[in-house]
Amino acid sequence: MHLAPAHDGLWSPHRRALTIGLVLTITLVAFEALAVSTVMPQVARELGGIELYGWVFSAFFLGSLVGIVVVGGAIDRRGLARPFALGLGLFGLGLLVGGLAPSMPVLVAARFIQGLGAGTIPPIAIVAIGRSLPEGLRPRMFATMSTAWILPGVLGPAIAATIGQALSWRYVFLGLLPLIAVAGALTLGALRDVVAAPANEDAEARASASNRARLPLAIQVAAGAGLVTAGLTSGEPLPTVVLIGLGLPIGIHALRRLTPPGTLRARPVLPAAILLRGLLTFMFFGFDAFVPLALVEWRGVSLTESGIALTAATVVWTAGSWTQARGASRWPSFRFVQVGFAVALAGLAGFMLVLREDVTWLVAIPMFAVAGFGMGLSYSPTALIVLREATPEMQGSVSSAMSLTDSLGTALGTGVTGAIVAAGIRSNGHPVPGLAVGFAVALAVGVCGLLLTGRLRHRQPVEAATASATATPAA
Repeated sequence: MHLAPAHDGLWSPHRRALTIGLVLTITLVAFEALAVSTVMPQVARELGGIELYGWVFSAFFLGSLVGIVVVGGAIDRRGLARPFALGLGLFGLGLLVGGLAPSMPVLVAARFIQGLGAGTIPPIAIVAIGRSLPEGLRPRMFATMSTAWILPGVLGPAIAATIGQALSWRYVFLGLLPLIAVAGALTLGALRDVVAAPANEDAEARASASNRARLPLAIQVAAGAGLVTAGLTSGEPLPTVVLIGLGLPIGIHALRRLTPPGTLRARPVLPAAILLRGLLTFMFFGFDAFVPLALVEWRGVSLTESGIALTAATVVWTAGSWTQARGASRWPSFRFVQVGFAVALAGLAGFMLVLREDVTWLVAIPMFAVAGFGMGLSYSPTALIVLREATPEMQGSVSSAMSLTDSLGTALGTGVTGAIVAAGIRSNGHPVPGLAVGFAVALAVGVCGLLLTGRLRHRQPVEAATASATATPAA
């Protein structure tokens, strides 16, 4: 195995297989994510259990927490191909069970299995990029991977809505199974050729010791997040207090041990980048999963029409990602994260206008697109910062930590909003009050993230700054 020359592009013979494999896999995962979001109102009507609406999304991301943590250790110890094969197999099993689910609780369980498999993909992709591409090509690769969302973003919601209305939402799940098998076969060969991390006996010994505790800790994180979500969903004061009181310390204790020291305090620079990834996803996905619910159940539009907002955000997210890729050599990564947070906040705040009946629902399309552009600006640069700050032998564990906060933020964002929506439905019979409060919570988390983005900036040590200021310029 060898590294391709640094000057080769992403589509050179040395790198073409990896680029195609990762793009194809992410394209199919994107189709699944957007399709499920589109048909969920129909699923809830057929299976009942609308109070579990948010759990369909939260279960997926809680499962991914476990997959992310376990695969991070496997990457550092072994390689990329075997964890990828196992993860894709679990993802396919979840699709099969979900497509055949007779009730909402079974669908929630299927989504958890799906999440176990899906959780392996982001760390594997990030480490593959870090080990096989020079730093100058990494922004372009992340942008190319974002481009993989364009076709699903343009066609996915429309295809899912058409299938759901003409046949059944079940085919949205089952129809992806053959494509997942093809993508897996194409990607595995490319991942086998990715160069392994440099041998370091001390680092491997430390990693092996820590990996034995990773699975219990991953389960603790997922359990803690699940208890918090269940507490918020219960609707009864005593269970709410008890479940949240149990879940928070369990989850925080495990999260502290699975992330670099200082992550929960947003210590510069790598720990802050890992924390901010979670705050970013909490903010955005606290809205995203409930866009179809707001438009279909509240504003009365069709599944196809509601899918236009998801399509707009997906396509413009890609545009934002390419914007940061092209500007990566001129502006620091932290600046894109900062601006991206601000732009996404503005778009999401504007989207809340759709909850007013005197405002046309069409406002959802440009506002959610603005939010998607902000996500495109800020999402990939957090990964670039993590890869730049991590040593090669630790890329698996820190990429896993970032993917962990990413999925945890998504799970809590969807879970908190879903719990608040469920409480609103119990009290008022319709989702609007809960949506308004849930969206406001997501925005508040986004504001906290924006205030912390300055911690991604490299600060010149005092000694170096003093020496630079007093040095005599060369003649």
